[in-house]
Amino acid sequence: MGSRTVRLDDEAEQALHEIRKGTGMSISEALKRGLLVLRESIRREGQRTPWAVYERIDLGPGGYAAAPAAEAKRGAREAVLRKHRR
Repeated sequence: MGSRTVRLDDEAEQALHEIRKGTGMSISEALKRGLLVLRESIRREGQRTPWAVYERIDLGPGGYAAAPAAEAKRGAREAVLRKHRR
């Protein structure tokens, strides 16, 4: 079993305090469980496909393609026309 010294910023210290107060866990138990949850989350993310990652990205207004790549010239022409109609 290893022994570690960690530095926590104010936000992490507050989170730890709230976790301990709400659950009655020791500091060691709260940190161990947090590490295990993070490890599991990272493992699940590693199994995601590139499409799954792309699907979750919110490009916001104007961030989406105007046309499929095969029709890029038409999409560009339409985008320029739309811009100059304003």
